[in-house]
Amino acid sequence: MDTPSDKWSSARILWMHRWSPRLLSFRLSREPGFRFVPGQFARLGLLKENGAPVWRAYSMASATWDEHLEFYSIVVPDGAFTSRLEKMQVGDTLMIERQAIGFFTTNRFADGRDLWMLGTGTGLAPYLAILQDETTWQRFERLILVHGARSGEDLAYQAEIAALRSHPLWAEHGHKLIYQGVTTRDTLAGALHARLPELISSGSLEAALDIPLSLEASRIMICGSPAMVQDTHKALMARGFRLSRLAAPAHIAVENAW
Repeated sequence: MDTPSDKWSSARILWMHRWSPRLLSFRLSREPGFRFVPGQFARLGLLKENGAPVWRAYSMASATWDEHLEFYSIVVPDGAFTSRLEKMQVGDTLMIERQAIGFFTTNRFADGRDLWMLGTGTGLAPYLAILQDETTWQRFERLILVHGARSGEDLAYQAEIAALRSHPLWAEHGHKLIYQGVTTRDTLAGALHARLPELISSGSLEAALDIPLSLEASRIMICGSPAMVQDTHKALMARGFRLSRLAAPAHIAVENAW
């Protein structure tokens, strides 16, 4: 591996966990000076056989105060990055850029009653960081996490999400968190069974949770496959919701994740 530079540093793998054949999580050592806002991502790098680096963006799934950085990844068959990543072991190293990036953060919203976090696949990752931010629990009355996947085995982090309700920093607000799983290829008890855009357009998601989406009260984050993000964004725009910008706060924030 090349010598660390002002732009990137070397990070050691501390832990790896396989959720399913397609999904894994891993933790990296963290430099004391690395800072990020929940919802941001970092660029990680590995070297190919010819010595050329290949970089990929990963949202942080860990809390801002954790001594490690946690990431959630899909394994792409023959992928230039993940085919190497899945073969690595605790103690191996990769590269990480020193500067966190991204604007998929709650500070782009004006305060509202309900924070909707809609995600598919590894689009769950930024929400895990956002839900480990005390400010999130203080700003909103309801935190609605909707995670979609192909099958039940791909609905990762369910125990960790449930445990967030009793975290000592915000246990008094633990009742605010509402979780809804969604699957598209199998039937799972307690889960909804359709693509997220269809659940939005039909009103099925709101009916299942008994929580309306409204222009006044709802702040909506969408993270996942580009097709899902685009289609869900369109479904919400058809109902009058608009993209939120730092200079013009509105209702929707979007981020692609694979």
